Amino acid sequence: MEQENKNTWLNIRLSVDEKNRLKKELKGTTCRKLSELARNKLLTKPITYYTRDQSLDDFMAALQLLLRELNAVGNNFNQAVKKLNAMPVDGNVRQWILLYEKDKDRLLELVASIHVHIKIFAEQWLQNLKRDHH
Repeated sequence: MEQENKNTWLNIRLSVDEKNRLKKELKGTTCRKLSELARNKLLTKPITYYTRDQSLDDFMAALQLLLRELNAVGNNFNQAVKKLNAMPVDGNVRQWILLYEKDKDRLLELVASIHVHIKIFAEQWLQNLKRDHH
């Protein structure tokens, strides 16, 4: 689509506050220049505004916090099982330790799986955010 040359001037007077409001609004749009935003507004053309989904941002922050906490729990559990394995124990305690060793391995697998899913989700979220801003 060929762009029409803009060679006619329209001068308008704005207060400092009005110009600042337009500049602030410009930052939240896909318009590249203040003149483009002003033209679109004057000619009632559609303006695309950036939006952020605050609930999604909050959800991502909660997932990151959950992942850190799960990693800490996994690390603590792993250290506890290692200490138990280092202690002299009888047969019954040895079976208990082996059972918890399996639980530890399963916990660490689940934490790793959650980490992978959060990473994939975060990458998709960031891609959508970048696409929405271009």
